[in-house]
Amino acid sequence: MSTSEAADTATTAEPATAEQAAAEPATAAGPVEITVRDGVLRILLNQPARRNALDMAAVGVLVDALDAASTDDTLRAVVLEGAGGHFCSGANWVSSNTGAKDDGANGAEAPKPRTKPRPGSVQRRTPVQAHRLVQLLMEIQLPVVCVVRGWAAGLGFQLALAADVTVAADDARFWEPFLERGFTPDSGATWLLPRLVGIARARDLLLLGRKLTGAEAAAWGLIHASAPAEELDALAAGIIEQLATGPTVAIGLAKRSINRNLENSFAQALENEALALELSSRTADFREGLAAFTTRRPPSYTGR
Repeated sequence: MSTSEAADTATTAEPATAEQAAAEPATAAGPVEITVRDGVLRILLNQPARRNALDMAAVGVLVDALDAASTDDTLRAVVLEGAGGHFCSGANWVSSNTGAKDDGANGAEAPKPRTKPRPGSVQRRTPVQAHRLVQLLMEIQLPVVCVVRGWAAGLGFQLALAADVTVAADDARFWEPFLERGFTPDSGATWLLPRLVGIARARDLLLLGRKLTGAEAAAWGLIHASAPAEELDALAAGIIEQLATGPTVAIGLAKRSINRNLENSFAQALENEALALELSSRTADFREGLAAFTTRRPPSYTGR
């Protein structure tokens, strides 16, 4: 399923609560659909009835896919999007924290017994689940493009922030619902937002729960760009094509430098740039880029 799916008419409605999301039937094809085409790893969050809320199983699939992709030399880009009219309404805390198996039954059977997780379980699990997922998006040396329709809330918001290029429909909605739900932000929100939009706007989003449209998120500099829903496919396709046919090693090294230098001194940043330049200058794509420049023709990069 591609980004050409029509956004559903509930785009401006509140995203499903965890309880509502958990009550919806699971998609038979699985919570995540992964395909590879023309060197592009396409990851589709595939629980549209739940607005693509992510439980532990889905997060595990995403982590495994990105772990494998990080050492796959045939890949040149990663695309992350959601099935149906929404990107991701956040983490499915009902399924993830009750200890009960969520098989999608709703209504006909007696409620499944739920057990309260023992103290410390969230602190133990989160670093290897949601936190690890966001880290991988930022660390993988491949460009990650995120395409957002409908809601990107909580963990879904952070996935969009962690991608290298995020594009959204003008009427997409971005929201950090943590404090409204009675718990604190996670998945990197308190680190990413102040660096992207400053302390005041980060507080507006995290403490006051301000909701942004896709157009507002682009104006704030939170995402790369927004477009009318009917034009989003074309916008995303052009960006994906540019990145997937570019000098893959150099793009990955540049990404690494950008993200690591968020915490480094200027001297350390210069050292990282010098190392990246040394490595990228040894690639076949570097030689192709020079040859194309000297012969005044477009380069044809192979990702090597």
